[in-house]
Amino acid sequence: MPDAAPSAAAFPRNPGIDALRGLSILLVVLHHLALRIPLKQTALADFVPGRLLAALSWNGYSAVFVFFVISGFLIATHALGRWGALARIDARAFYLRRAARILPLLLALLAVLSVLHLAGTPDYVIAGAQQSLGRALLAALGLHLNWYEGVTGYLPGNWDVLWSLSIEEAFYLGFPLACLLLRDARVLFAALLLGAVSLPLALAALAGSNEIWQEKAYLPGMAAIAAGVCAALTAARVRPRRALAGALCGLGGGGLAAALLCGPWLWRALGNGTMLLLTLSVAVLLVGLHWRQQLAPRAGRRGLGWLRVQGRLSYEIYLTHMFVVFAVVALFRAAGADLRSGFWWYLPAVALCWALGALLARYFTDPCDRAIRRRWLRPPGPARSAAPAEAESAA
Repeated sequence: MPDAAPSAAAFPRNPGIDALRGLSILLVVLHHLALRIPLKQTALADFVPGRLLAALSWNGYSAVFVFFVISGFLIATHALGRWGALARIDARAFYLRRAARILPLLLALLAVLSVLHLAGTPDYVIAGAQQSLGRALLAALGLHLNWYEGVTGYLPGNWDVLWSLSIEEAFYLGFPLACLLLRDARVLFAALLLGAVSLPLALAALAGSNEIWQEKAYLPGMAAIAAGVCAALTAARVRPRRALAGALCGLGGGGLAAALLCGPWLWRALGNGTMLLLTLSVAVLLVGLHWRQQLAPRAGRRGLGWLRVQGRLSYEIYLTHMFVVFAVVALFRAAGADLRSGFWWYLPAVALCWALGALLARYFTDPCDRAIRRRWLRPPGPARSAAPAEAESAA
């Protein structure tokens, strides 16, 4: 089946989902800053509740799982929009779209990191006893950097963020094949739902593993992505209703807020079920946001514009934000700044992460994406415009 892509207008951006992605990438950036400039040791602790500071500081891992759910939802939604059913997915076109979105920036990042390692730049040298540059490159390109870290230890920060990309792209490698093999939509949905709800069991099975593998194993991340795909299939199957859309937004948003703000208490009460609460809440919220967009396309477009922009740049910011984090932290230490005033350094760090992501999107990733699509995805007959790539990826 040729890749006859719908027009970009067929895939309008969803401001609510963009804002959710923006919140997620913000939490990742804040987490990596807080590891080096703890918010609880700044003057903010004098008047901001400790629970809120902790939520801002330590939800980076949870934010990645939010990304996983969103990514599964968007990929499945766009696949349904292009091919009508997942059983009719064009595997070649699917893989080329993923490659066009992911590979240009990933390859550029690996080239820069290799140069910095060879130059002996602090914070960028791969120094583990069992690690090497060549093996790290193979792991990043072979979609098993998470496993490589689990066996050999943490890599430098700019390499470490690639663990989630290994999980996400491994899922997408098998996703079209599963869709084509399990052609019955009900069987596919049942298999994905089983994978999604198995998240607590997958986490429990990892209890005897080392800390890195407990965090970065394949199955928990894939379970989160599966939850997003199930949400997309549900949203496409059930007729949207305004009242139900609002209720789902409230229910999913409330569950997400509880998971982010009340994590320690929930872990004591639910254990590994806390992560399932997180992923299912995001899935429910996505269905509500999707239906709200269908019923009221102009809804949710006021306010939080900066967060939506961050969401649209989430992939670029995610892969490159550690450059900014390391630079800002180095300046903070070189200036001999007091930890009490450390929170002020967060503001330029977040702004610079956004600026770097915006520059990369405008002058590198978007042009590369368009060029690859024009070269390899042009359908026969009159040229047709392709859906915007950034609307598909949540990485």
